[in-house]
Amino acid sequence: MKNFLNGIFCSLLAVLLAGCAGDSPGGFQGYIEGEYIYLASPLGGALTNLAVARGDAVKAGQLLFELERQSEAAALAVAEKNLWQAQAQLDDLTKGRRPTEIDSLAAQLERAQANLKLAAAQLARREKLDRSAVSSKEELDQARAQQAANEAQVNQLAADLATAKLGGRDDVIRAAQAVVESQRAALDKAKWAFDQKQQFAPADAAVHDTLYRQGEFVAPGNPVVVLLPPGNLKVRFFVPQEKLAQIKVGGTVSIKPDGAAHPLSATVNYISTQAEYTPPVIFSRETRANLVFMIEAKFSAADAAEFRPGQPVDVELK
Repeated sequence: MKNFLNGIFCSLLAVLLAGCAGDSPGGFQGYIEGEYIYLASPLGGALTNLAVARGDAVKAGQLLFELERQSEAAALAVAEKNLWQAQAQLDDLTKGRRPTEIDSLAAQLERAQANLKLAAAQLARREKLDRSAVSSKEELDQARAQQAANEAQVNQLAADLATAKLGGRDDVIRAAQAVVESQRAALDKAKWAFDQKQQFAPADAAVHDTLYRQGEFVAPGNPVVVLLPPGNLKVRFFVPQEKLAQIKVGGTVSIKPDGAAHPLSATVNYISTQAEYTPPVIFSRETRANLVFMIEAKFSAADAAEFRPGQPVDVELK
């Protein structure tokens, strides 16, 4: 609807310009156009805080509105706890068993090594007595068995201690790392959803309108606040085709609104590639006089504050 009305306005203005182009050599009629920013949240919810009002001037980063976000806050808390749990499990796998458990295994290993040393000494004595026929064969076999048992126990405890220091197996650690990354992604998503319930001004701007009242439900994607930054103001005017060669992108034009004490400058940033009010079939010398092209020019940030959308202005080429 807005584009349709703009099209009608442009066509009417083109007709007026075509009718009076000869009355003001080098001068054209134009109007101020504003490119509005419609601020919305991709998520729906009740409007709990409308922080601005129509006509306010806002700074970049200033809070505009906030939607209820209790469910997003709860989801964010759950995601944080899930990530903490997954990270704790991964840390437990990578650092091995607890220090006290490792100390216990080390103590058992020392005791087993001491028993092995004692068993080795007893076996040596039995073998010496056996050679002198003082000790029985049975006593020698018992000493050898005890020494072998103690040696096996030492080997077992040494292996258990080394395993306890290694932590989990590589495949188990990789699986735990994947869980941590998954939970971190879930946390990022929950934080994004939580943050989207608040919207901030992307630039210094004037609040053109607010479209909801506090307490109303806002559907996902529906604009709540409409902003108009000064840099989004431009002048739009039309020139006949015989004057088109005098205008270049980057050139300057003089803009003077009604009642202004002095004109202001604007820089041409767009020249339409198509003519307005073009005859449909025949381009005779008479009909070519009706061809006009739309031109757009932008102001400096300071000069833009002097204008309002829809304001008529006089434009002159420099």
